Formats: sequence, C-alpha cells, structure tokens
Amino acid sequence: MAQTQQLGTAAHPPHPDVAKAAALRRMKNIALGLLLFMAVVFCFAFALQPQFPWLAYVRAAAEGGMVGALADWFAVTALFRHPMGIKIPHTAIIPNRKDEIGSSLAEFVETNFLSEEVVSQKLANTQIAEKVGAWLAKPESAQRVATEGAAAIRGAIAVLKDDDVQDVIESLVRKHLLDPPWGPPVGRLAERIFAEGHHHALVDLLVDRSTTWIRSNHDTISGLVSDRSPSWVPGFVDGLVGDKIYTEIYKFARAVQDNPNHEVRLQLDKYLKDLAQELQHDPAMIAKAEGIKEQVLGDPEVRELAGRTWETIKSALTDAVEDPDSELRRKFTSAVQEFGVRLTTDDELAGKVNTWISNAAAYLVGTYKHEITSLITDTVERWDAEETSQKIELQVGKDLQFIRINGTVVGSLAGLAIFALATLIFG
Repeated sequence: MAQTQQLGTAAHPPHPDVAKAAALRRMKNIALGLLLFMAVVFCFAFALQPQFPWLAYVRAAAEGGMVGALADWFAVTALFRHPMGIKIPHTAIIPNRKDEIGSSLAEFVETNFLSEEVVSQKLANTQIAEKVGAWLAKPESAQRVATEGAAAIRGAIAVLKDDDVQDVIESLVRKHLLDPPWGPPVGRLAERIFAEGHHHALVDLLVDRSTTWIRSNHDTISGLVSDRSPSWVPGFVDGLVGDKIYTEIYKFARAVQDNPNHEVRLQLDKYLKDLAQELQHDPAMIAKAEGIKEQVLGDPEVRELAGRTWETIKSALTDAVEDPDSELRRKFTSAVQEFGVRLTTDDELAGKVNTWISNAAAYLVGTYKHEITSLITDTVERWDAEETSQKIELQVGKDLQFIRINGTVVGSLAGLAIFALATLIFG
C-alpha cells in the first residue's frame, strides 16, 4: 500500500498552490523560530546579566531583534488580515481595499503598458513579419495553417444555415444584378465592343458557317423552291429556277464572305451601333431590356440560382477541405509558404506588413485600452475579499517572510549598535 501511494505521488505531482502553501508555512516557521530564538536569548541574557555584565550587549541585540521581528510581523500581517483579529485601523489592507487596488493596477497597466508609443516601439523592434515569414516558410508550418484553415471552413459550413446563405446570395444578386437597369450598361459595353471592331470575328464566323451550309445544301434550297411553286409549273422549270436561286444565294454569301466592306456588313455594323445607343438612351428599348431581364430572372429563377450557387460552393469547399491532397489545399499551402518566403526576402513587403501590424495594434490599444484594462477591474471586483487576500498571500507571502527575517537581523544589529553607543557615551 505504501509503495502504491509513493508511485501515485510520483505520477501525480502536487498542485502548484499546494507547493506554494508548504513553502509559505516553512518560511513563516523560520521567521517565527528566529523570533522565539531571540526571546530565549533575551531571557537568558537578562537573567544572567548581573553575573556576566557583558551579556548586556547580548540582551540589547536580542531585544532589538524581537522588536524588529514583531514590527515586521505586524507590517506583513496587516497586508492580509487584522493582526491577532484586532481591527486596528489601516490593517487588512488587501481585503478592505481590493477594488481600489484593482483599479490602480488597471490604471498602471493602461498607462505604462497599453500606450500607443510603448506598443508601437515594441512591435517596431520585434520584426514580427520576418519571424512570421520564417515560420510560414517551413513546409510543416504552411501545412498546419492549411489544416487549421480547413477546420475553420468546416466549422463555418456546419454553423451556417443553407436558407440564410441563400438569402444573402439572393439579396446580392438582386442588389447588384437585378435592381440596376440592364439597358444602359449593356449598351455602353456593346458600344465599346462595336467601336473597337471586336464583333467582326463573330460576324465572320456566322458568315463562314452560313456560306458552308449553303454550299452543302443545294438540294434543300432547290427543294424549297419546288415546294412553293404552283402545281401547273413543269418540273424542269422548277429545277432551273431552284438552281438559279441557289447559285445567286451562294454567290451573295461568297461576296459577303470575301468583302470586308460589303454593304451587308456595313449595314450590320450600323444596326449594332444604333442598338447600343438605343439601349443607353431610348426609353422604349430600355423597357424592352428590362422586360427580357424579368422574363429570364424572375423570383423563382433567382431563388433557384442562389440555391444552386450555394450548393456548388458548399460542395466544392467540403470536398476540398476533406481531402488533404485536393488542388485547393495544395495551392493554399503553396501560397502560404511562398508568402512566408517573401516576408523573409522582400524587405519592402516585410516593412509594409510590420507598419500595418504596428498601426493596427496602436489603433486597437488607443481605442480599446480602457475596455481591455476594465477586465482587471471587473475581475478583481468579483473576487471575494478573503479569498483574494489568501490568493495574493499564497503568491507573494513566501518572499514577504524575508522581511520578518531581515527585520529580526537588522533589529538585533540596531539594538546592539544603539546600546554600545549609549554605553560608550554615557557609561
């Protein structure tokens, strides 16, 4: 059983507060023991002084030591409680004035630590960008950032409601796509396209495809002529007319195809340019464009578009973050690592990042330092007075016991020096 307890003690070290309490008791016992030692020395020296006059010096030293020990015991004890339970004024300082102490501590932190000058100077000397860059440049660090980012995306996707996201997408579509009139912006875009001749490639494609179709469909065109001719017209006449019409149509198409300045092309350019102007300035044409917009993107269509958009984004993100080897994860990891390398090699970029961090921190400190330090004040105010005193004594009481020890030693030396000087002068 004893062996089991020893193993248990080794496996589970004591709580830090337990160790501090033991150290505090030990120092209190040392200080008390020194006081008792001085008291015993004083009693023996006082009793034997008539037989051994030199013991008067020992008595004086012991007497001074007791006075110093008692005075410093009173001073240390008065910080945390009333000495001997007697409510002497200006004792139990910490329990009685914990709120004022908390306010003073918050003010001290706010004045000396949370000032814009201190924060800016500290950050300027820290070179955060270079250190962050060196860390991000490591492959394992970039991978860790990607992993944490994937976890954040998974959490966001799990928290977000599909209906809420769809409502946001739908509102954005309506605000930026449906509410503005389509006619003027489409007309301005078309005007630039037509003015720079970018539409000619499309016209060439349509003309080429039309000419190719005509060349390959002689029977179809001739058949259309035969089908629409009167029944009394002989068949060979239909054939001749059909061939003639086919030939003329093909010649016309070839002419349009071969001549960039053909009248058809010029008229088409004029029509398109006029259409671009009407879309911008003609109320009737603008109204037609709005009607087309409403037909194409009505309420059901917009809602369906928002739903499909979110489902696509959600599915793509989910697949990407779940797969460590996905293209998105690999590109993100590579981008993070490259950014880290740039921070360590590009002095201009690092300087900009450092300046941005410094300005952001200074702004936050200057704007919210009172709210930050209020955490100290509010926390201390919520503490129980007696418990607060015990916690503080547990943290600093061990060191304060040295005051009692030093007081005993200094008191002894002072008592001895005063007695010796008095004896020298008046003895």
